[in-house]
This record gives sequence, structure tokens and C-alpha cells, in this order.
Amino acid sequence: MATIKCHFAHSPFHAHFFSEIFRTRKRNGVRKVSVKKAKLSESNNVKRANLSATRKERIRLPNYGHGENKIYHISEFLSHPSGVEAILNTRALQSYHSLDSNLYRCILPHVQLFSFEVAPVLDLLVTPTSEDCVVEMLSCKFEGSDVVERQNEHFSASMRNHIKWEVIDAEPFLDVDVRLNLVLEIYTQPFALLPTSAVEGPGNIMMQALVDQLVPLLVQQLLQDYEEWVCQQQRKHLQ
Repeated sequence: MATIKCHFAHSPFHAHFFSEIFRTRKRNGVRKVSVKKAKLSESNNVKRANLSATRKERIRLPNYGHGENKIYHISEFLSHPSGVEAILNTRALQSYHSLDSNLYRCILPHVQLFSFEVAPVLDLLVTPTSEDCVVEMLSCKFEGSDVVERQNEHFSASMRNHIKWEVIDAEPFLDVDVRLNLVLEIYTQPFALLPTSAVEGPGNIMMQALVDQLVPLLVQQLLQDYEEWVCQQQRKHLQ
């Protein structure tokens, strides 16, 4: 049985990924009401760079119990509102709200992009079951001025984070599989004069390095949030 030290932690990935790309600066955000996938130009003359990054991580799960073998399984945590907040990393958000069952709009703090202020907005679908938890990014938009919001026409993004647990040789493990994809239209000079590979090569390296850095943090800090939740459940049990 694991020994628990109660503390608070932050799980960083889904919101923090975009915060790592841009430098943050807070300001009140504007909310939209619909979930729409980005629709890129259908012109055959537009160059598009396809960027992707993946990362798998496995870590041993602690086995929390109390009293008569009461087990606080991680599936219970991820189905609990505290687990959903940990998955969304609500502490790092400017705001978030539910759009539908298991669907959340997450507004990041405003960031400075050249001379513009931009608010990245993610729509995330969180689907927990008794066997796994899947987080899918259905939409990624930038909110701000008309100039900023027109940039939404020139890129699309998708992300899938599959979290599952399994027992191997009587030991419980947590498996995390993150896949991130970006499609960027190359329409500004001088980049439009370059071959697509000149954008995809450095872009893929940057994205992979970022995912490699953040996914292990996701796993470690998700377990810390899980531990804190177990602490809370045990305190309630003792009351």
C-alpha cells in the first residue's frame, strides 16, 4: 500500500502546450458558442505543411487502499470532477466552462503575438470509462482582433491523449499515448517561396521536442493530483 503525502500539483499538458509556444499575458477573454473544426482553403495552389508529434509514456501506478481493502482506483479519479479538472489543467486557464456532457471550452490567458494580443481557445472532449480515458481536441482557435481571427482560416490542429491502465505481472501501470497534428498554410513571403519540407522539418523537430518535454510532466503531475484526491477521500472516510 502506498504512503501518501498530501500536496497540490498542476498537470500541464493540454493547455500548457500552447502556453509554451507563446508568451502569456492576461486579459479578459471573449467566449464563442459553437464548436467548429477549422476549414482550410480548398485552393490547390496553397502550400500546406503537415506537422506531427507523438509520445508514449508508461509509469507504475500506486495502489491506494484504506480500511477493509478500500481501493481508490484511478478510474474513479478520472470520472470525478477533480479528475476532469486535473486533465483540463484548470489552474492554468483563464476560464473554462462546459458546452455539453464531457465537452469543455478552455480559454487560455492572453498571449502577445507580435503587436497583437491573442487568446487561444480549445474545445476538449473528455471521455472517461472504467478502462481508459480519452481526451480529444475538437477545435483550436485564436480570439482577438479581426486580423488575429482571420488566421484561424490558415491552420487546423488536432490532438488525442489516450490514457489507460493495465496490470502487468501483478503490477498496475498507467499508459499515456499523445498524438498531436497541425496543418499550416504557407502563404506569406518569403516562406511561400520555400519547399514545404523547409517548414515541416524544423516544425516537426520543435513540436516533438515540446511534446517530449511536456508528456512526462503530464504523467507525473496527473499522479500527484490523483494522490491529493485520494487524500481528500481518506479524510472524508475518517470523518
